[in-house]
Amino acid sequence: MSSKKYDVVIVGGGIVGLATAYKLQLKFPHKSIAVLEKENDIGKHQTGRNSGVIHSGIYYTPNSYKAKNCKEGREQLVTFAKRNGINFDICGKIIVATTNEELSILEGIYQRGLENKTEGIRYLNAEEIKKKEPFIEGIKAIWVPTAGIIDYVQVINKFAELIHKENANSGLITSCKVIRIVGDDTANKKVVTSNGTFSAAKIIFCTGLQSDRNATKDNIKLDMQIVGFRGDYYELKTEATHKIKNLVYPVPDVNFPFLGVHFTRMVNGSIECGPNAVFSFKREGYATTSFSLKDTFQALSFKGTWKLFGRHWRKGIDEYKRAFSKRLFVKELQKMMPSITVDEVKPARAGVRAQAIDTNGALVDDFKIVAHQGTIHVLNAPSPAATACLAIADEIVRQVL
Repeated sequence: MSSKKYDVVIVGGGIVGLATAYKLQLKFPHKSIAVLEKENDIGKHQTGRNSGVIHSGIYYTPNSYKAKNCKEGREQLVTFAKRNGINFDICGKIIVATTNEELSILEGIYQRGLENKTEGIRYLNAEEIKKKEPFIEGIKAIWVPTAGIIDYVQVINKFAELIHKENANSGLITSCKVIRIVGDDTANKKVVTSNGTFSAAKIIFCTGLQSDRNATKDNIKLDMQIVGFRGDYYELKTEATHKIKNLVYPVPDVNFPFLGVHFTRMVNGSIECGPNAVFSFKREGYATTSFSLKDTFQALSFKGTWKLFGRHWRKGIDEYKRAFSKRLFVKELQKMMPSITVDEVKPARAGVRAQAIDTNGALVDDFKIVAHQGTIHVLNAPSPAATACLAIADEIVRQVL
């Protein structure tokens, strides 16, 4: 089987894959690196459909990869953005408690922030909340000054540009859907795609929603599976954009793995509301009614999925109701902003989060990277992976070395 040979092949043109290619190219400028993307362009899935937030690291378990990589990655990302003219703004965010029952959870988040050395965090009282966000009603909040917003599609396009600029033999190749992985040892691995066969001394998979499937093609035995959770966004209409200045988050439900419906000012000035979190019947399906028999069958054939459903079924039903009801979605927003009305929001985009679940139905909370006979697989890279991308890339580079 003839193949195009590179020193390193990276499968996946999302932010983790391209950040890894960028860091490898800086470390080894004379090595040829191919980034294979299955779509006809980059940024079609998670990278181009996330909330565009630069996370501070306040939420994550101290000493976890998430906590460490978020802090390091945030600093690197901001430096990269400044150097390369990427649109970003470290505008800060508030995490708002609206009931007395949420105060103990807010305190737990604050303590995590202290342990994670999240810079500049402090409590706000109701009056101080109003000064930051006049239309938000809360009894107490945490001010997180190091959070911000960025255009992640600009970031990945700049990565791709710099990789090729550093080495003319390196670059992005699109329309390369993985068909199979060939070879059993470190010196003879090839990836067969819909756009040719590629071989390299090291092949790195950063394939998000397809990461478990590509690991299985590489004969890795998994005790986890990727399950997609769709997140729907609404957008404030022009006449209502004055109601939000920056980033406003609720106190998250500690029994549910996502951060809750929040307000985000985007770098283009628009205000998004969301996302919710519902089981996606199609891994790369962005409409409310998107469905794939293959994806659904695989998810529902995994015992961990049913255990997750059993644990969170009430919350799941509430999320589904909001997915099909603008009124219920706005009702959730009204907990923080009572003045917002159904007429002030309009449907916007949607994304699907790739989340690894183990056989016990627990969400794999931390980043997971596995080395296997000449390949490296990023198996779990949920939020804050975009913020942490350059730090995750450093970890992968260390494994390559």
